[in-house]
Amino acid sequence: MFRHSGRSVGVLLLALVIGVVPAAAAAGDADQVEQARRGGARVVAEEQVGPRLVDLTIQSPALGRTAKVRLLTPDGWTQRRKSDSWPVFYLLHGCCDTYESWTLQTDVEELAQLRNVLVVMPEAGAVGWYSDWWNHGEGGPPAWETFHTRELRVLLEHDYGAGQKRVVAGLSMGGLGALSYAGRNPGMFRAAASYSGVVHPLYDGWPEGMMGFMQEDFGEDPLALWGDPVAQRGIWQAHDPYYLAKRLRSTYVFMSSGDGTAGPFEPPGEPFDELEAQINEMNHLVAPRLRQAGVRVATDFYGPGVHNWPYWERELHRSLPLLLCALGTAGHCERAA
Repeated sequence: MFRHSGRSVGVLLLALVIGVVPAAAAAGDADQVEQARRGGARVVAEEQVGPRLVDLTIQSPALGRTAKVRLLTPDGWTQRRKSDSWPVFYLLHGCCDTYESWTLQTDVEELAQLRNVLVVMPEAGAVGWYSDWWNHGEGGPPAWETFHTRELRVLLEHDYGAGQKRVVAGLSMGGLGALSYAGRNPGMFRAAASYSGVVHPLYDGWPEGMMGFMQEDFGEDPLALWGDPVAQRGIWQAHDPYYLAKRLRSTYVFMSSGDGTAGPFEPPGEPFDELEAQINEMNHLVAPRLRQAGVRVATDFYGPGVHNWPYWERELHRSLPLLLCALGTAGHCERAA
């Protein structure tokens, strides 16, 4: 178990220093990029919303509408030349949140460690689940994975200084997105971090609750996402990190969660958080599963803590050395190890 002293993270970081960093792109990636370029995604608006914050509005064929993306830009970005590029950190929001949430709820803008990284915070739908929806076998919008990993990536690399070194992190639904994207696209992300992530959507009892929530709270057809968890089990497994374990071997993984009891950010007597407790159980199943498959995993199962932003901000801080090390920032590797 990783605590703030970070022994397991330090061991993993040392492996990063002396090991071989995974390839930046999988075979056939060039063809996928060209297909995305021909697909017609384009930036239709760009707005400076802070000293280092730029919001893009993108017309996306994969989504069938426009979507927003917030960039936290690195030093020198506004004076960039066509040949300039920076490592890329995709930071994914959770259910019911937006592309603005990380900057509204955390100190990500103030982190000195991110002054030389392009941070990408894309819209992902309130309950988009970072997936191309099945839509009862018809496919079509919304195709969030295609938007994020193909359309958006091509635009950022072509016009906004995004380089070929990438990591990804997310909270809750975004934790699923981080591990699922890394597993479904081996080599695309050098490291993936999940904070209170829904990392095993086929975990006992979860599909029924998840589908009911989508229908009752958002009016979505839950079968349109991945279909029925029994009849279309293969589709569910194809998005579930528990079953993607072998495909994550080229990715360094960080996982964290609390046990649902009141922690340091709650007043005494705070009610037990069943959601975080169930997510914690998932994480404790997935971490050893990944290790058995040969994935390099660091965990911070920190005990008391609920499903809330103060923990995710803290876990962002704790995982940054690993993520930045994977991006090739050697100074961070040496200090963390």
